[in-house]
Formats: sequence, C-alpha cells, structure tokens
Amino acid sequence: MVDLDDCIMLDETATSSPKHGCVPTDRDIAGRLAAGWLLVDKPPGPTSHQVSAWARDLLGLSKLGHGGTLDPFATGVLALMSGRTMRLTDRVLKSGKTYVVVVRLSPDVDDATLAAALTELKGEILNVPPKQSAVKIRVRTRTLHEVDVHEREQRHVVISISCDAGTYIRTWARDLGLLLGTPVGLIELRRTHSGHFSEDSTVTMQQLADAVWLWQVKEDPTALERVLRPVEELLVGMPRVFVKDGAAAAVCHGAPLLRPGVVAIDHGLANGDEVRLLTLKGEAVALARMQVDGARLAEMKTGEVAKSTTVLMEVDTYPRGW
Repeated sequence: MVDLDDCIMLDETATSSPKHGCVPTDRDIAGRLAAGWLLVDKPPGPTSHQVSAWARDLLGLSKLGHGGTLDPFATGVLALMSGRTMRLTDRVLKSGKTYVVVVRLSPDVDDATLAAALTELKGEILNVPPKQSAVKIRVRTRTLHEVDVHEREQRHVVISISCDAGTYIRTWARDLGLLLGTPVGLIELRRTHSGHFSEDSTVTMQQLADAVWLWQVKEDPTALERVLRPVEELLVGMPRVFVKDGAAAAVCHGAPLLRPGVVAIDHGLANGDEVRLLTLKGEAVALARMQVDGARLAEMKTGEVAKSTTVLMEVDTYPRGW
C-alpha cells in the first residue's frame, strides 16, 4: 500500500487485493518491457533512431520509441520507451531540455560582447530547424529559459542552455554568430537533462548490453531491473487520484472514473486538471482529465469525477466488478 498521509482521504476502509497487480518496483523483466522505459547516454555517431533500433533488437522487442531526437554528433540523455509506455511519447517529447555546448569564437569576441549577445538569445526566440534536421523546416518560436557561461578558455566557451522541447541548438549557434558578426563553431553538444531526468540516471549502450547478457545467459535479471524503469516514474510530479481495484478495471475498459471508486486525492485539484489515476499499490492506471474540483469531489456521493485520456494499465489486471 502506498503512503496516503499527505492526501485527502475519501475512503478509509479501501484496500487492494494481493492476488492482482503488484507494486511497480516488484515487476519482473517481462512486466517492465510491457510498460517501461530507460535512459540511454547516446554516444556520438549514431542517430537517435539507430540507437532506438539497436536497443529494440537487443531487448527482443517489436517496437521501442524514443523521446527527443539528438543530432548524430550530439551525446547525452535519450529516453527509450517500450510497450504501453510508448503512449506517453508525446509527453516526453514536450518536456523541457537542458544542453551543455562548447562553442569556438573568433579571437576578437570579448566577454562583454559575448554576454550581450547571449542576453539577446534568451527568452522567446525564432528557431528554424537546420538542414540536417529530420523534421520539416519551418519557422517556430521556442523559449530559452536559462543561458549561462560556465567556463571560457581563450576562444572556447562552455555554455549551458535550458530550453523548450524542440529547440535547435545548431540554429542557436548560427544566430549567436550573426549577432557577434562572426561565425561560431559548435564543437560539442550534450543533452544533460530531459524533463526532470538527468544524465546521472543514464546507462551507456555497453552497460545495457551487459545487463541483457546477464539476464539472457546467466539468468540474472538484477542489472536489467535497475536499467528498465516502471512507467510510473515518468509521471512523477503529476497530481494523483487513488482508486479502488474495481475502478481501475472499469477505467481500463473505457469507463469514466466514478465517485464511489475514489479512495484519496491530492490537495488542490481543479476542474480540468490532468491527473494520474493510481491503485493503492501505486500502479498507473491511466492519465485522466478532472470533471470536478477536489472540493466538489469530496462532497459527492455519485457521478463522474474524471475521464481517462491515456490508459496505461493492461486490461484485466484487476477483475471486473460488473
């Protein structure tokens, strides 16, 4: 059972059957592949699609999605999603990103001139995909939230950039050169964060291959269990609504969430909020849109409280109650 101490309790007596479902971290490899994900430290050279295809074949899957394309020469955080977790690909793609770049400047660009140009490239900017991009070239606006110089050694400067998803750093480097009146060379590009996940949580392609070998050849799943994360970890930070086993079954079959199926809710829920529906074991049932606010929900005895937008749990994980 999850800890509900910080929630508004609506049913103190509800429990979850030990015969069905399980705590997300207790899932075996098959369960994690059916609804899981991993963070790879993409090396320079291959495209994001090539890394995804390599991992897909290594894991014996028919499909494996990735969240956020990186240039072949770029390195860093690349999320790979399997099974039902692929239904969250758009959410991962839209999460903010942080990059560390190394640029080479003209010898006559001093610190003050560089700082002024970087200030111009902070906030909302026009960002056109470069010719090397895999997406259709069209003008778009993106927001650069933070642009900070970390180190400078003569012509080479290390800069971190926190920005909206879909920001093209090659374009940013080109625009920096236009502002400085001299070409700027993009020497290194590394994604250090995707959403709230950082490079500290990634594994190399070799580490993934080793973990799969231990699982397949030595029948030791320990390393791969550390690499494959449950889908629930992608949803951290979203408002929560905890539901009964029967309600989870109904939602998986397309029914709205009804008031009798709600056990507890987070404080401050508003009508229209996107929430995660969780069982009392902490399993993700679905993403849903609230039809009432939290105060109204607490007063209700019957009626619809939320409609699912993305079902994440396998149908019939919990038995039907109808």
